[in-house]
Amino acid sequence: MKKSAQASIHISVRAQELTLKRGRKKLATYPVSTSRFGLGSKEGSMKTPTGRFRIAETIGDGMPLGTVFKSRHPVKATKKLLREEDLIMTRILWLDGLEARNANTHGRFIYIHGTNHEENIGEPASHGCIRMRNADLVELFELVEPGTPVVIKA
Repeated sequence: MKKSAQASIHISVRAQELTLKRGRKKLATYPVSTSRFGLGSKEGSMKTPTGRFRIAETIGDGMPLGTVFKSRHPVKATKKLLREEDLIMTRILWLDGLEARNANTHGRFIYIHGTNHEENIGEPASHGCIRMRNADLVELFELVEPGTPVVIKA
């Protein structure tokens, strides 16, 4: 399937679900994990922001499944590193807030990303980002591009 600017991402925190749509047509639905600290946009809160966003940057194209990122750069996955609580893995969709209440989202480094804790997908467990299963994220990554609209609702 080709990337399309008409695609949009809709995330339901209540359902812990991400839906990719083109117009009103659902293209795919994936389970996710939002913040275990709840919803909010305050700097340092580790909460998932809500409202309207766009994908500002896509990072990790062509990297192997399970690649670990630090500061958005791939790093060697050591045993010690893999024990960390909240790894950013496989791909990064970096969000940019489009409303006054979530305008700090890009600066808070809020991503849709893969995780080393796939067993927690479907329940709030992240530190503010939206976690996805790594294989699901690779699939989604191929269907979106910078500028794709994202809506996160309670």
